Amino acid sequence: MSKSDVPVQNVDAAARTAIIAGNGLLPQVVAEALEKKGNPPFVVCLKGEADDSLRRFDNETISVVEFTRLIKVLKQSGAKNVILAGGVRQRPHLSDIRLDWTTIRALPRIFRALGKGDDALLRAFIGLLESYGFHMVGAHQIVPDILAPAASVLTTQVPDKKEQRNIDLAREAAVMLGKLDVGQGAIAVGGRVVALEGVEGTDNMIERIRQMRQEGRIPRQGGVLVKCAKPIQDERADLPTIGIDTVSNIAAAGLSGIAIEAGRTVMLSYHDTVQAANEQNLFIVTF
Repeated sequence: MSKSDVPVQNVDAAARTAIIAGNGLLPQVVAEALEKKGNPPFVVCLKGEADDSLRRFDNETISVVEFTRLIKVLKQSGAKNVILAGGVRQRPHLSDIRLDWTTIRALPRIFRALGKGDDALLRAFIGLLESYGFHMVGAHQIVPDILAPAASVLTTQVPDKKEQRNIDLAREAAVMLGKLDVGQGAIAVGGRVVALEGVEGTDNMIERIRQMRQEGRIPRQGGVLVKCAKPIQDERADLPTIGIDTVSNIAAAGLSGIAIEAGRTVMLSYHDTVQAANEQNLFIVTF
C-alpha cells in the first residue's frame, strides 16, 4: 500500500467515537479533543498499556487478545467510529488467544499478519473491525493540528551541512526500513547510519546511541534522529510520533536534532516540544 492507496474517508463528527488506547500521550490528546467537540469518547483501555488518566472517560479495560469482548463492548457503547491511538509494547501470543466463534473467524487474517511486520498486523486488525461495521478513523482526522507542519525548520537551531548529510543518510535508511515493514526511524552520526528502529521502538533505539557513546564506538556528540511513515503505511494507525520525551532522550544521547516527515508525523504538545528543543539547542526540521 502506497501513500496514495490509503483510504481517505469523511468522518461523521456526530457519531460516537471509541478510542482503542495503548500507551503514550496520544490517546489522551484525542480523547480531550473529542470531549471539547461535545462528543465524549468511549475508551477501550488496553490492559497493561493505557494510562490510568483515561479512566475518567466512559471506559472498559480489555486485554489485547480479547477480540470477542472488544467487539461486544464497542457495540454496546454505540460507537460508530474507532480510533487506534497509542503504542502496544508486546505483540499478542497465539497461546493467549481465547478461541470462540468470533475469534476463529478472525484467525486466518491473524495468522497471515503475525509473520509479517507491524503495519501488516495493524491492517489486519483494522480490516477485522471494519468487517463488523465500524468506521476506522485516523487520530489526525479528529485532531488535524497534531501533524508536523510543512515549515522546514521549527526551531531556532538550524542543522549545519554536516548534520544535513546525516539527515539525508538516516532518511534514506528509514525509507528502506519502512519498505520492509520493520520500523519508522533511523539515526546517523558522523556521516554514517548507526541505528535502525526495530521492535524495541524509538526510545530504546536512542538509548542504544547513548550506550555506544559511553563505549566509545561512535563520536561523543552530534547526529540526527529521522522518523518517517512507512511507504506501506496505513495512515489511520501508528503514524510516527515525537514529543517532549523524544527531545529529552535525544539530548541525553548527545544528538543534535530531529528530522521528521511533514504531514505524516504526529507532534504531541507541539509548542512545548519546540520550546524544549530550543532550550536544549537542538533542531527539529521537517521534510
